[in-house]
Amino acid sequence: MEISIAAEKLFSFGTFPVTNAFLIGAIVSGALMIGTRRIVERWQEVPRGAQNVLETIVEALLDLIQSVTLDRRQALQFFPLIATIFLFVLFSNWAGLLPGLGTVGIYGEHNGHHTIIPFLRSTSADLNFTLALSLIVVLTIQFTGIAAMGIMKYGQKFFVSPFHKPYGIGTAVGLLELVSEVGKTISFTFRLFGNVFAGEVLLTVMLHLVPYLLPLPFLFLEIFVGFIQAVVFSMLTLVFLKMATIPPEH
Repeated sequence: MEISIAAEKLFSFGTFPVTNAFLIGAIVSGALMIGTRRIVERWQEVPRGAQNVLETIVEALLDLIQSVTLDRRQALQFFPLIATIFLFVLFSNWAGLLPGLGTVGIYGEHNGHHTIIPFLRSTSADLNFTLALSLIVVLTIQFTGIAAMGIMKYGQKFFVSPFHKPYGIGTAVGLLELVSEVGKTISFTFRLFGNVFAGEVLLTVMLHLVPYLLPLPFLFLEIFVGFIQAVVFSMLTLVFLKMATIPPEH
């Protein structure tokens, strides 16, 4: 088995390649949708079991979102996106730590030589996924700002007349804002990918060097890191969404 930055291809549907990172993402998405659907279909006035867990998660996330937005209506508006990002990234990170997921696979050719290609790999350890999620988040932030203020007023954040006093400073600040929006995509992408991929590499190395007991502290550390990365990604998204709805003069 080798350490690979790129997700490994398992099979194809026609011309569409299915990688191990894509497969675990599909499994986590399906499990979240089916599980939530089953709980909602069996909803009871007095919660218990899985419903109690779901209600606790929803209430905690909603209270956290409201503490940032300071607006109940806005918190309810942002909740579906923030909750989806948090739960999907969290369970994708944790699913990649399950025993056997990085070591059980098929024997095939990768980068010109034969090795074991694992069946499943955390989606956050695939740069394609983190880039796609970052683009979705950044574009959603822009659309949210436009919807809240209108395209002309939101555009003043980036394009200010060079003749406004103090002369030229408005334009310079606007250009910096434009660069920062591009920077958000890069920051979102590599923060999530770097932390999760580094954790997978660390666990793989520890398992090969000392397969018993020693990797356990690192495993618990990666469980914590997976949770923190889900919180950081979703909370940064929330903060930027809130900032996008604030008029440029504020």
